[in-house]
Amino acid sequence: MDSINTLFLLSGSLIALSILASRLSSVVGLPLLLIFLGLGMLAGEEGVLGIQFDDYSLAFLIGHLALAMILLDGGLRTRLKTFRVGFKPALSLATLGVFVTSAVVGLFAMWIFELTLVQGLLVGAIVGSTDAAAVFSMLSGQGVNLNERVGATLEIESGTNDPMAIFLTLMLVELLVGEIGGIGETVLFFFSQFGFGTLIGLGAGWLIAKLLRTLDLAPGLYSLLALALGFCVFGLTSAIGGSGFLAIYLTGLMIGNQPGRHLNFILPVHDGLAWLSQIGLFLVLGLLVTPTEVLDYALPAGLVALVLIFVARPLAVLLAIRPFFRFRWREIGFISWVGLRGAVPIVLAIFPVIGGVENAALYFNVAFAVVLFSLLIQGGTLSMMARWTKVEVPVGVEPNRRGPLGVLPENDFEMFVYKVENESLDDVPIRLLRFPSGALISALFRQHVMLHPKGSTRLKLEDVVCVIGRPGDLPALNRLFDGGAKLKRERAFFGTFTLDGEALMSDVAAAYGLTLSPGEREMSLGAFVALRVGGHPVVGDDVGWHGFEWVVSEMEGNRVTKVGLRLYH
Repeated sequence: MDSINTLFLLSGSLIALSILASRLSSVVGLPLLLIFLGLGMLAGEEGVLGIQFDDYSLAFLIGHLALAMILLDGGLRTRLKTFRVGFKPALSLATLGVFVTSAVVGLFAMWIFELTLVQGLLVGAIVGSTDAAAVFSMLSGQGVNLNERVGATLEIESGTNDPMAIFLTLMLVELLVGEIGGIGETVLFFFSQFGFGTLIGLGAGWLIAKLLRTLDLAPGLYSLLALALGFCVFGLTSAIGGSGFLAIYLTGLMIGNQPGRHLNFILPVHDGLAWLSQIGLFLVLGLLVTPTEVLDYALPAGLVALVLIFVARPLAVLLAIRPFFRFRWREIGFISWVGLRGAVPIVLAIFPVIGGVENAALYFNVAFAVVLFSLLIQGGTLSMMARWTKVEVPVGVEPNRRGPLGVLPENDFEMFVYKVENESLDDVPIRLLRFPSGALISALFRQHVMLHPKGSTRLKLEDVVCVIGRPGDLPALNRLFDGGAKLKRERAFFGTFTLDGEALMSDVAAAYGLTLSPGEREMSLGAFVALRVGGHPVVGDDVGWHGFEWVVSEMEGNRVTKVGLRLYH
């Protein structure tokens, strides 16, 4: 009984400390995952609490459960429309990129640790993939709003590159212990990992999404059912030789992109589950490691990490993206820098331990040290690099709060809560506001007192307005309630003047004294800018032309609707 009480006390204390320490991340600038790892190490056998934990099999199981939950949540939050610009380059990075990274790091590890070629390549394979937990938490936790092309590529890559790393790791472990199959068996294993993972993930995800939309459950049960069925998909796919990680990510993707009221109950719960998984996973991995053993490998492992960060990852991104896709050099630079390593390499490093590979401690400690360096160097400078490479776009105005009314099964009405910060709305009667058709103000709060708004009611700064509308009304509402400070930031980025994307280039040329070819005169401004950026434009893309920078400031689907104009610099 005492051991059970102690377990509850320690686990509760460590999780609570991890959550409270998250405030330290925003104050000091340390990556959250690094703090979780540090707390685990402090509680470990050489730390303050001296907890003895060396059960690699249990850590391996916890790692799989936590990563599955993190990937499910990541898929739920990935919008299918981002695949328009991010899927192909992400797939190239998840396959060719992982292979190149593993090869370069493996060759260096062979030299620095005096290993055989296969042993060196195993080190490279273990640290070859980026980590979904690290990428998802860093991008959201640091408030970095990347342009869609870069953000989608990084998120999809981190969610889909595990099969390649697992394939390489397992193949090399089997080669070292003498259990490797023939070439045909190895090739079949490779294609089954991706093939079964993709087919089962998409198919099962579509069926689960349809099921969740049709069921009428208590609100708290939707998230549990989604998680349970996601784990079923993970287990089934892994059992028949596919990648469970890829399958559960795609399952989440399919569920998250089927509109319905079930998502309103699933997403908040899974956000908490994903955080719990990250905290628990990194605490367990921190407990598992012995700091003095890591220190023994610190110098050579640090050199491996530097080669990974400054040589292998940039080379892999260059070879996997530049020849095939139209990314700008600054975008390639940022994607190269955000090759974040996290829990996945440490979990993969347990494979040699379980498989009985000679000198297995080397792989685990080197992977742990590489992760520490990656989180510290890359994770700690992510915001700075986003600004330096100019891949960050201003965060647009969003409602302070929003929630569905539960009136309609699809395209439901929602309540949007805004605070009046736009000075141009001060003392303006409600009837003069340019509201989207079908949207209306249902309540207005002024100095904590609720007013019943009428057409003659005049808005005041700091008023809180409750608007009923549909999700399609958000762009217009966001523009209406745009605050002065945010408007200034947007103007500094997109330019003082904004032109309609439907404007004819002949009219634009006449207004600004531009020279056009005959074919360009009949194009719209939006189509012209899209052509100049190489197709698939995203908000933040800019074209230097005739002394101006023409910046994509607003889009609807694939169409450029607004173009900002600023002096070229």
